[in-house]
Amino acid sequence: MARTTHEADWVSRIADEVIAEAERRGLSAPGKPIVCASGLSPSGPIHLGNLREVMVPHLVADEIKRRGVECEHLISWDDYDRFRKVPAGIEGVDESWNEHIGRPLTAVPAPPGSPYASWGEHFKAAMEASLLELGVQYRGISQTGKYTSGAYREQILFAMRERARIDAVLDRYRTLEKNAKGGGKAPQKNAQKQQKPGAAPDAAEVEAAEGSGAAAEDDGSGAGGGEYFPYKPYCTVCGRDLTTVTGYDDETTALSYTCACGHGETVLLREFDHGKLVWKVDWPMRWAFEGVVFEPSGVDHQSPGSSFVVGGQLVKEIFGAEQPLGPMYAFVGISGMAKMSSSKGGVPTPADALQIMEAPLLRWLYARRKPNQSFKVAFDQEIQRTYDEWDALGRKIADGSAQPADIAAHTRASSTALGPLPMTPRPLPYRTLASVTDITGGQEEQTLRILSELDPEHPVHSLEEVRPRLDRAQRWIATQVPAEQRTRVRDEPDAELLASLEDEQRTSLRMLLDGLEEHWSLDGLTQLVYGVPKIQAGLAPDAKPTQELKVAQRGFFALLYRLLVGRETGPRLPTLLLAVGTERVRKLLGG
Repeated sequence: MARTTHEADWVSRIADEVIAEAERRGLSAPGKPIVCASGLSPSGPIHLGNLREVMVPHLVADEIKRRGVECEHLISWDDYDRFRKVPAGIEGVDESWNEHIGRPLTAVPAPPGSPYASWGEHFKAAMEASLLELGVQYRGISQTGKYTSGAYREQILFAMRERARIDAVLDRYRTLEKNAKGGGKAPQKNAQKQQKPGAAPDAAEVEAAEGSGAAAEDDGSGAGGGEYFPYKPYCTVCGRDLTTVTGYDDETTALSYTCACGHGETVLLREFDHGKLVWKVDWPMRWAFEGVVFEPSGVDHQSPGSSFVVGGQLVKEIFGAEQPLGPMYAFVGISGMAKMSSSKGGVPTPADALQIMEAPLLRWLYARRKPNQSFKVAFDQEIQRTYDEWDALGRKIADGSAQPADIAAHTRASSTALGPLPMTPRPLPYRTLASVTDITGGQEEQTLRILSELDPEHPVHSLEEVRPRLDRAQRWIATQVPAEQRTRVRDEPDAELLASLEDEQRTSLRMLLDGLEEHWSLDGLTQLVYGVPKIQAGLAPDAKPTQELKVAQRGFFALLYRLLVGRETGPRLPTLLLAVGTERVRKLLGG
């Protein structure tokens, strides 16, 4: 299979490996797509750390499809997992939900007011909506549906027959796992290897790692040293998995269990569909069942003795298949999380990010970094710089100066194998749109007036030209910028300050006011506000600034901010002046 022209980017390299591996295994043939997989547990808000579990295989699968090779991205919704704990910060959810701990996620009530039937469906639906906006094409598999329909019945019976061999494989790793965890810190310790030297993951990153794979690291070994069973029934009376298998007959498939609730019974496993394989056996079983060729996982599943490592042995020795290619992916951190409701108890979700940034930009953050490289998604002022980088890359691509790997990342961010994703027709700088919407409070007529004056030779005629970026910037101002940092233009001149000005300051204001009409555009006002201190210093307007001149410019800018917004900082002055308008600028500057 020919390589793409973007040999330098990580997605192409992994796609090459996946195609070669599928061909080696005989899993690549007409009508038989190559399978890439992800696993998500809807145990609560599925956050931006979990999104990497989806985006890595999505990007690889999409590249394979771009080459004309059949490929399928499976997302396994692990909604038959047990409800382990009540997440913090879910509106209307309190300690009363503790009674559901141990039940399948699809048997736990949804948060109050949800239109969905269960906890699992509620959080799955939110992620599905985000994946649709992100252009992620996949086939979803509900593990509740698979287990309760009997789809895995033969695999369960087989695992029970082979329980002694499974136990022997697991036992080889239990000592390793115990030593590596050192008190349960193995995932976090291993994760730090992916950070910059000396940089430990912050609290948000640690939470992002928890649950970044499909389920808890359970191998089914019970207390008391009794016989090992790789299957865990949910009690048919209380619905929880607080059960202990006490006996199993291979011939009849009679399985006996007791539950902490006091119930006990014997069922025929060949007919019983109210339980599941323990995670460390379940995962390799599914690799074999689905023929998965590629599935990455987080650091919490790749420490010594953990599920990916052990699963590689189980899938080969027990289920007679091969482990998928599976690079480890690093943490996704968060830069700022001011007032996101979902962040009260954790990390922001893709839906939170998509409120303040366009889908192509969010895709780009995941596409431009190798899986083993950590990165942060910006919710603070850093989002403006991120957008600047994105726009600068677009200009480099347009003028032919971009590097191949950067072109590839931009292409993967802005389109899929199905075609381009929606983008803002006229992508004005995010920081400009944020400043304008901050100053206008989102008032559309005023916003359009300002935007139409940014570049008089190419005016904006309709706000639709700058959407959805404008809406994202407006949402960012409303949710992520604290009220005390918002811009409030003065209603009346600061008479006391104006009266106290020195002659040199009065002259600088007069020079600015005299040049307003001639320079009334974003570029023109930029030249004007930087040029006034230069002319006062006896320099040409285009002179390179000296250190002394920079001090003078900062003093002039601070004066303008104090007169216009009552503090010494604010939005970029050219944008602020355009937003305020010539008449009001003259009033506030004493002209």
